[in-house]
Amino acid sequence: MSETERGAAEPDRAEPTAAERVAASSRADRAYLLAVAHRILGDPAEAEDVVQDAFARLATQEVGEIRDLRGWLVVVVRRLALDRIGSAHGRLSAPHDPTEWGFDGAADAPDPADRVTLDDEIRRALAVVLERLTPGERAAFLLHDVFGIPFDSVAETVGRTPAACRQLASRARRAIRESGPTSDVPRPDPRLQDVVDSFIAACAGGDLDALARTLHPDVSGWATLDGRRVGFDVGAERVASGSLRYLGPQSGWTLAPLALDDGMAVVATQGGDPVALIRLQIANGLIAAIHTVVLR
Repeated sequence: MSETERGAAEPDRAEPTAAERVAASSRADRAYLLAVAHRILGDPAEAEDVVQDAFARLATQEVGEIRDLRGWLVVVVRRLALDRIGSAHGRLSAPHDPTEWGFDGAADAPDPADRVTLDDEIRRALAVVLERLTPGERAAFLLHDVFGIPFDSVAETVGRTPAACRQLASRARRAIRESGPTSDVPRPDPRLQDVVDSFIAACAGGDLDALARTLHPDVSGWATLDGRRVGFDVGAERVASGSLRYLGPQSGWTLAPLALDDGMAVVATQGGDPVALIRLQIANGLIAAIHTVVLR
């Protein structure tokens, strides 16, 4: 039988039904989703509950209109896990239903996998959940437990050893589970926060002049990938141009500030997953050095 005859003899394959897509996602993605939930909650039973809840909520959606089921589920699992931590400590605001977060999966709407994880809802949840942590504990918990970034990369960004970062994350988990909010936790320096906010706004808007104004004239910028330095620029004009090339609107990355014990950093995400950590050294209201740790 010729290839033409064989193709004509085979019936067209039907598109999988919604139930088949959900079942396939459960088989392929459940282990990964459990790992995401467990990193945040630290309890296998609670992680299983969150994943089950996410699949139950998926069943109420128009599954055929969601292009990336795994991306949708990852965002929902993270939000449910963070909401569960907040609720466990008496959060005053009512938990959000992920079906009300705008994830209708419509073809002309942004895919949930393209929504940055640190959006308004996540910021509100994190503000409550993480307010009891020091900046170092907050950074270690957020980067490792929430985003799954290896401790070696976390250490490179926060300026500590991997072992110290493990201890910070461990203290953060213990503080979240055992203590209520506290008012004596050090807050980020508002002057540093203003510089970082201006840096992020200039990158997001593709504004070269505004970005250059945030930089010291002798600023240096470099990146590391797998522990190796790749690229090095000096001077506001060169560093600003390079930063826009990789962090500007055409990159598809979304930037969010992150306070450290001794300064500020920026988390770059794409599709809700971290792609880079950018440590900013700020002096006298200007960025003096930019070190980008590329994660993939």
